[in-house]
Amino acid sequence: MKKILLLASLLLTQGVFASFSMPSWMPSIPGMTNAPKLPMFNGFDPNTLRANFNQFVGVEPDFARERRVVSQIEDSVIEGDVEFLPLKKGREVFSIYMESESDKPKGGVIILHNRGHHPNWGDTIKPLRVGLTEKGWHTLSVQMPVLNKHAKYYDYVPIFPYSHERIDAAIAFYKKKGVTNIVIVAHGCGAHMAMSYFDKYGDDKIKGFVGIGIGATDYRQKMINEFPFYKMRVPILDIYADADFSGVRKLATDRLALIRLADNKKSRQMIVKEADHYYKNDKAIQGLINKVGDWLNAL
Repeated sequence: MKKILLLASLLLTQGVFASFSMPSWMPSIPGMTNAPKLPMFNGFDPNTLRANFNQFVGVEPDFARERRVVSQIEDSVIEGDVEFLPLKKGREVFSIYMESESDKPKGGVIILHNRGHHPNWGDTIKPLRVGLTEKGWHTLSVQMPVLNKHAKYYDYVPIFPYSHERIDAAIAFYKKKGVTNIVIVAHGCGAHMAMSYFDKYGDDKIKGFVGIGIGATDYRQKMINEFPFYKMRVPILDIYADADFSGVRKLATDRLALIRLADNKKSRQMIVKEADHYYKNDKAIQGLINKVGDWLNAL
């Protein structure tokens, strides 16, 4: 009850509620109205996505496209080692593992890429997976489920559950190596997939979460599920670019309120200057690596 009252107080203070109506992505609070329905989008009712969130609903990732992507990048991996992590039903997931440069590694980072990309993506992902090894961490960059290249946020929501097994496979990979200090670092839609995992299974298997550009969707497409930060126990780093997508920036205050509600003293929200959502220039990506690495090393 204390957390419920604090959540209401925080969000009311920041003007998130209007006449006690809740934003669509927020959890219901006893004594207040339930989250309003999501608006129709080009004849599609996104409330069906909310009703079936985190359930397998007969929609599968594009496994054929995933195989094509993997075949194109597998032989181009120079920094790091290719690992095929075992999944159920005889499947495997492509990943890239890179050992820490430190004689005393601090732990293992699981890196989840943005929508439609891959574990060796040149913007954001490859620089992170290499750069964090220089900060003392092992990195494991994992292939996330993909759809066709034109797919948007609403298209991806039904396949979020397919990411859960991949996250568990990455955790099992580290534990087999004796690494138990495990942190998930996720960008864009990878962060959505990580949050869907936390929503369903909690955060007991990891020691921290870094979300980069959290809340990125598409034009007129609203967040289907709430940010689960208020019920997480591990430290959270919410980091975004000063020129990030407008949705990411607009929801920053709300994310921070939920992070504060969890009351983990090590949680932070940070902004990377002179950067956009993809951290394409050298100064931007180095700023991201430094902030993430410094935060990880302070855990």
